[in-house]
Order: sequence, then structure tokens, then C-alpha cells
Amino acid sequence: MSVNILGLSAFYHDSAACLVRDGRVVAAAQEERFTRKKHDAAFPAQAITYCLKEGGLTVEGLDHVAFYEKPLLRFERLLASHLAYAPWGFASFRKAMPVWLKQKLWLESLLQDELGYPRDILFVEHHESHAASAFFPSPFEEAAVLTLDGVGEWATAGYGMGRGHRLDLLGEIDFPHSLGLLYSAMTYYLGFKVNSGEYKVMGLAPYGEPRFRDLIFDNLIRLREDGSFTLDMRFFNYGAGLTMTNQRFHDLFGGPPRPPEGRLDRRHMDLARSIQEVTEEVMSRMARHARKETGARNLCLAGGVALNCVGNGRILREKTFDRVWIQPAAGDAGGALGAALLAWHHYLGKPRTADPARDSQSGTLLGPEYSAAEIQRCLDGIGAPYRKLAPAELSEAVAERLADGRIVGWFSGRMEYGPRALGARSILGDPRRADMQSKMNLKIKFRESFRPFAPAVLRERASEYFELESESPYMLLVAPVKKERRKPESADDAALFGIERLNKPRSDIPAVTHVDYSARVQTVARQDNPAFYDLLAAFERRTGCAVLVNTSFNVRGEPIVCRPEEAYACFMRTGIDDLVLGEFLLTKTEQPKSTEGSEWMTQFALD
Repeated sequence: MSVNILGLSAFYHDSAACLVRDGRVVAAAQEERFTRKKHDAAFPAQAITYCLKEGGLTVEGLDHVAFYEKPLLRFERLLASHLAYAPWGFASFRKAMPVWLKQKLWLESLLQDELGYPRDILFVEHHESHAASAFFPSPFEEAAVLTLDGVGEWATAGYGMGRGHRLDLLGEIDFPHSLGLLYSAMTYYLGFKVNSGEYKVMGLAPYGEPRFRDLIFDNLIRLREDGSFTLDMRFFNYGAGLTMTNQRFHDLFGGPPRPPEGRLDRRHMDLARSIQEVTEEVMSRMARHARKETGARNLCLAGGVALNCVGNGRILREKTFDRVWIQPAAGDAGGALGAALLAWHHYLGKPRTADPARDSQSGTLLGPEYSAAEIQRCLDGIGAPYRKLAPAELSEAVAERLADGRIVGWFSGRMEYGPRALGARSILGDPRRADMQSKMNLKIKFRESFRPFAPAVLRERASEYFELESESPYMLLVAPVKKERRKPESADDAALFGIERLNKPRSDIPAVTHVDYSARVQTVARQDNPAFYDLLAAFERRTGCAVLVNTSFNVRGEPIVCRPEEAYACFMRTGIDDLVLGEFLLTKTEQPKSTEGSEWMTQFALD
């Protein structure tokens, strides 16, 4: 008799659900993909519905439900923090208390009522969920585990050791001292949204110089050799306030926070570079300490800071560990997976067998898939002209269009679980074209021009393009472009500053080469995604290049598309030239004209 476990994360940001059957992940998805509200924190009703449908279950068929943190511990931290800062922070206290008293303190009853599930809910600690999501799906029988994020109940970072089906946390850093919140404070100061704009800071960093690095170490953070640290809370307001930083922080860095959408100048770029280097140093020391304490040769990473792929790349290049595996849904959404696997391995005591050649997350393609019949009904209902092609014909036709400089929306198979598009819900382009980055940023994504794009590369060809000795299937490692592929800077180019450097080709794959010659790499294996692999192979046969530009199938401010209707709407609202929906190929110029198209494009451009 199979055992079915539903894992949940909810009520803070990036709510999600995951179904685990007999230790195998059957389905997982974020609620935002269904509600179309980015980082949706609501009860994941639609994600649960999807997971149960995918598993052929009703709620009555569930054996256990596990939640990714312990609300009473979080409430304890909230009260303790506000008491410590009293009487300051009363506005924050007044805002938080009604939500807790009406909802979050009674979370078990709320979950039971929403689910129609009368039995006990299993609650596990936040960082334990992160650690489980990292270790249990990994290809390692033994590994050190490092978790870093903003804050859970109390912990903001921790390390531990996984062996077989057991996971033990050995040390942690507690609130208010948090690497994730330090990075988010600078994100806030730079005018980006906390919990969603941190990756923009990471992308902006290579344009600047680390001239504030020492100022940060001298004033904001006291870092020890073992990676532990404390923050000087006199510079921060997040402890009990409604903002991340305060006037002392602003004075330290020479002025008020940048207004959202305000001009980015040299100081902002230098601040981004500085906080990025500080973060990398902390991550590096934590990794070395975890290796020293555990003796493990392998490392697993999770938590929101584990999405910092530049820091991950540094850990890998320093060879502190032989191999590194990062949970692709490293943020709070991945907590749903971790909670379910903890219930299976710890609560039920079930064994685990690791495959050293492959993780158990199925390429993290765990979301909804739509049949050819469902897609065809959608297209016929819209009245959209299309061609239906056999898989081999489709790969060749799309490769030809990409080689001609066209931009293609690619909707194929099961949707990705986690924030990265990995060849299931992607927008694709030719990386050899120097204008492709700015074209996709401004005409497709409607986002800041400085943002880099990632390369997807055939796994067996990756070492020909990038200085990368391992796989990177989930786009969570940054690696340098091979020296022989780079174009050296002229004296005039080297004198340029910041965004002026953007459109200067830096390699023979300029659209995916950042200004520091780095790239956020996705290696593609056929066993994980046959259709996407075959497209890359067809593009290589046609062009000699085994790389494609791969960015998420969405526009700024929206989640990645989930359903065929959303993919078609994004196709029509943007400068995407062609659309693949499963077996169907659509061309923009053949579609019926819509007077709404320009209005939608304007709406997204202003979002």
C-alpha cells in the first residue's frame, strides 16, 4: 500500500505544494503559477489541487500532511523581537498582531479546514525543511548541508550532515543576524523589491567596483573565520520596523535609498558589487567550516541565499568540496518538498537510496503538463493558426528560426518547480547575436537593460564554452566563459563605465556573456528534457553552436506562464516571433490581429 504525503509552504511568500509517494516526488508547484500573483503567499489551494490530480488522489487518500515550519516558534521570535525594540517598532507590531491572532496562531485548524483534512498536521522547522529539500533529493549518500536565507522561526543560517535517510543539523545563526536580510537591506536601499529584487542586485554587481566592501565589513557585519557573524543592528530597521534600513545606514552610504525605477549611477553599481563580494566571502567561509566540521566531500545547499549562483560558483571553484548540489526550488517554495521528505524519512523512518549519477528530482520538471488535445482545443478556441509537427520536424523548424535571429517562446512538457525556466517554459534566442540581450530585455521581457541572460548548453559540450567542471542542470552556478572564446577589450571599451559596456561583444556567444565574462550556466541532459535537448542538438547541427539564450517565459511583474492560454497571450503581447506549444508551431505574422495587443504591451511596459 502506497504512502502519500502532501508537503505545504504558505503565508509568507512563494506558497507551494508537493506530493511525495513512497519517497518519490510525484508533483510540485508554486501557487503563483496558477493565481498569476507573483510570489503569492496565500494558502496554495490550486497547487494542492494540481498535486492531488497528478497523483490520482483526493484529500482522503493522503496519509500525512507536513508544513514547512513551526508557527509557534516564529510567533515567539516575533514577540521577543518587538519586546527587545520596544517602544520603537510599535507600528510593525500593530500591523503583525491581528494577522497572527486571527490566523497564524491557529494554523493547524486553518490547514485542516482549508484541506478538509481532519487528522494532525506535521510541523517541521523552517531550516530543517530547507536542509531536507537539499539533501534527500541529492545524488549523495553522505553530504554536508548548508542553509542560508532571511529568517525562519529563529534560524537564519545553519549547517548539518546528511547520511542515508538521516539528517542532523549541527549549528545555526539566529535572528536578527542574517546574511539574507543583509543582502535584502541593500536590495531595498538600491530601490529594488525585497524577496524578489535580490537577483537584480546580483546582475548589477559586475558593472561596479567593490569600493564599499571594507565599509560594510567595518560597520555592518563582523565576520569570523568560521563563517559565523553578527550584524550591527544600529544600521537596520527590519528587527521591528516597517523598512529594512534606517537613517544611520543611509548616512553611511551617502544618501537616501534609490527611488524604485530611479536612475542607476556608479555608486549604486559599486554598492551592488560590494554587497555581492561580502556575501560570497561569508558563503565561502561557511562552506569551509562545514567541510572542517563534517569531513564530508559533498555539499548540498538550500535557502533563498542559495539562489545566489555567483556565490555558489565561487564555492565550487574553490574546491572546498568535490561536488555541490543545490536545490532548484531553494527558497520558501522548496520548503514544501523538504517537509514532505522529512515526514517520509524521519517521521516514518523510511530508507533512502542515492544514485551518484543523478539526483531524484526529475530535472525539477514537476508541474502541470498539457496534452496535444488540450492545447489544440485552446488554439482552436482562440482561432489561432498553427502547424502540428512531429518532434524531429519541430526541432529542425525551430532551430532554423532561431538561427535566423528570431525569438521563440517554448512551452513543452511539465512546468518547472522553482524560479528558473529550464526548457519547459522558456523564451529562446541565438546567443551569437550581439544585440540579442538588449532586444530580449526591452522588447520581450520589458525589464532593465542591464539584466543578463543565461545560456542553456548541451551537457557534453559545456566544457567547450565555460570553465565549469561539473554539471549545472538547474542554472544555479555561474562560471567564466572559456578564455579562447572571449574578445579582449579595446582601450576605448575598457574606459567605458557601467551600462555603457553592455552592448560591446565580449565573446563569440555575446548574448549570454556578462560584462565580467561570466555566465549563469544551464547544462542540458537528454534524460532530463528530451525535447529541449533535441532542439539544442538541432541548433548545433545547423550553426555549430551548442548554446541557446534561455530566459523565463514571462514578462516583468508576472510569474512564469503555466497554461497554454497564458503562453499565447504573452506571445501576442510581446516581440516574440514564434511560439511552440507542445507539438504545435505558431508564427506571429499569421495570427489574427488584436486591438488589445498594443494596450497589453503598454501595460506590461509600465508594470
